Amino acid sequence: MIRRRAIVSGGVQGVGFRWGAREAAQRLGVTGWARNRLDGTVETEIEGAPDQVAGMLDWLRTGPPGASVTSVAVTDVPLAHDDAFRIHETA
Repeated sequence: MIRRRAIVSGGVQGVGFRWGAREAAQRLGVTGWARNRLDGTVETEIEGAPDQVAGMLDWLRTGPPGASVTSVAVTDVPLAHDDAFRIHETA
């Protein structure tokens, strides 16, 4: 199991990005969370098997229809052992 934090930049707020991320996470079998940030980015943490997390990071690089992703900054973070993928309030 691994966990990654991803900061997604571009036109990623107001396009259903967090809800699309939750659907993708459920389909891919990863846990974690997503939230909008005041700077206009979306922050996520994703936990699962390496191939599942890689699949989710691939999804984040495109996002849902209407999104315009310009960059995804990924860092390693400690495991949190979430039991689902949740949408959090704006940070």
